[in-house]
Formats: sequence, structure tokens, C-alpha cells
Amino acid sequence: MSEFDPVAFLERAVPVASNEDVAEMRELLVETLASHGVEPTVDDAGNTLASKGDDDPERHLVFNTHIDTVSPHVPFERRDGRGDGDDSDDVIRGRGSCDAKGPLAAILAAFFAVEPADGARVTVAVTPDEEVLSTGADALDLDADLYIVGEPTGLDVCTAAKGRFQGTLRLSGVASHAAEPASGVNAVFALEQALTAIRSFDDGRDEHPQLGAATLTPTTVEGGESTNQVPAECRLVLDRRSVPPETAEEFRSSLESAVRDAVPDDVGVEFSLTDRPTPFLEAFATDDDHELVQTVAAASRRAGGSGDVRPFTAATEASYFSPAPVVVFGPGVLADDHGAVAHAEREYVRTDAVRRAATALTDAATELVGDT
Repeated sequence: MSEFDPVAFLERAVPVASNEDVAEMRELLVETLASHGVEPTVDDAGNTLASKGDDDPERHLVFNTHIDTVSPHVPFERRDGRGDGDDSDDVIRGRGSCDAKGPLAAILAAFFAVEPADGARVTVAVTPDEEVLSTGADALDLDADLYIVGEPTGLDVCTAAKGRFQGTLRLSGVASHAAEPASGVNAVFALEQALTAIRSFDDGRDEHPQLGAATLTPTTVEGGESTNQVPAECRLVLDRRSVPPETAEEFRSSLESAVRDAVPDDVGVEFSLTDRPTPFLEAFATDDDHELVQTVAAASRRAGGSGDVRPFTAATEASYFSPAPVVVFGPGVLADDHGAVAHAEREYVRTDAVRRAATALTDAATELVGDT
């Protein structure tokens, strides 16, 4: 059995388009696991799962990341700067290089390297639909003690992230001729009071110690059917970036109540969350002092990373595993000094960062569940 090289795997993985269909990428993943002595399974939701160690463990560590990417596919490119002695210039470019095939490569290296101790188990769980609806993560039933989610964090250890909810506020009135506005109820007029309630919605709420304040942002608005008619309906879409302990339903109920109190009694108010087949990515937070956090942070520093502990700036499937202890960690960055990296035409990951992430995850996993 050949030794696993995370950069060589990444060179194979990035050219495989997985923005519209993950089947070919999943086939590569299954083949890679099998070729290194681990027989994976693919469940009905398309998750790829593989485990080593005790079937009834006292401690179970799960590595998770995803294989889907956003459209359009960006071709693979390898720029090798090692010839001039600057290893930091050795980069792999292309869609998924940092989000999240670079983290996947580091996770696989750690998974293959760690030998679970007696009473311990390590699992890799790779989802197919993180960028859209998280149908894979929603179907997972792992019941583990510790989770490490692979995303581009620049080798920082991320212990929290805001959630993202979306919904539509509907204000309803009564249509009438615009020449006789008093004979109707103007739903667009009520938008003024609704927006006032939205601006003040979080007034007086305590900020989260790791994530700061929640945000509430109106994003699109529609209203009225005819230019000579008092509008009977106005619709406003809202984007909510939540912090613990707020849930999607708590947000929906409290927002609707706040707007109801603000608008005239003759205006109808309904706020509904966007319909989706899976739960929203809610906020999560793991105590910075938890063993998982401190172990991964120390391993990152030993491997040449920062080991800094901070929140993650994007929503992740880590929320599906909380309230169990979970951290987000991996090579690559969402953005650099020149602009967006993940989900962008210039997406890249540094090969030295992939190797350092692999070393850090191997070290951390060995300490947490390994036979030392």
C-alpha cells in the first residue's frame, strides 16, 4: 500500500468538476479510500463514510467536509515555485482547491495515518451537497464525541460561526383606486413602520462573546400590481445572520411579532421562513477552552500554522453536529489581500498549507483518539 500524499491527491481531485454532479468526485474518493485499505460506504443521501477502530467506542472523532463546489467549474492549474526556493509560491489553482478539496486532502492524510487506540474510533464523513441544501449532512447520524470540519481557515482553529436564515415578510392591505386612496389600505405605506421595527430588532440584545452581534438585512422588496392602484401587498426578503442560542423558529416568531406591533392594525403581517427540505445552517459555538480546540490549536502551531482560535466567517455544516464539540479547520482562505479566493475565479490553495494541515490533523487526531 503506497503512502498517501495529500498534494498528489489534490492534483487529481481539483480537475474533477463537482459543481453540477459529484458522482465522478465521489468515485475518486471511494477509490482512494479503498486503495489505502479502508472500505467505504455510500449512503442513500450520497455521503461517503469510512471508519477505523472500535465499533462501540468510548471516544469517537469524526472528520467531515464536502466534495461539491459552486458553479462554474474553474480549470486546474499547478504553479510550482519550489525551483527558486520559495515553497510558499507552490500553489494549486481551480474550483474546489481550497473549498473544500484542500481540506479533504489534509483530512484523508490524517485519517489514514492515525491508528485508533482501544476503545476509540475515527470516521471520515464526506457530504455531497454543502453548497446548496446540506441534504447529506442532514441525513448523517453519527453520534460522535468530537468533530473536525474541513474548510479553508488559514490553519486557524474556528470554534463558532453565525447561522443564516432567510424569510419573506408579507404585509397585506386592501386594493383600491389610486384616485381614492382612503378607500383602501396601502401595504407599501406600512413598509415604513416595518423597516423601523427591523432596524431596531436587535436593540438591547447582548452580543455573543465569540461572534458579536447578530445582523438582520433587508435584501429585496416587491409590492403592488398596477401603477394606478393602492397596493394590497408588499413583500420584503430578510437575511438573518444569527448567533446562539437563537433558532430559526425563534427568529421567525419574534420578527413577526415585532412587525405586528409596529404597523397599523388594519395591515396584515406574515413572516415565513424560506421553504427548504433541510434545516437552516444555525449558529454554533464550542468553548475555546475545550480539549478539542486546544489540541487542534497546539497541533497547528507545531505544524507551522498560527494556531489562532477565532470564529469562522461563513456558515458551515458544523452546525449540524453541534452541540457536540466541533471545530472548523483547514488549509486555504476564503479571501486574501487581493480579494475573494473561495467561490472565485482565482481560487487557489498553497501546497505547503495542505501539508501543514495534514500534519496538524494527524498530530491532533493521534492525541485525541490515537494509539500513542
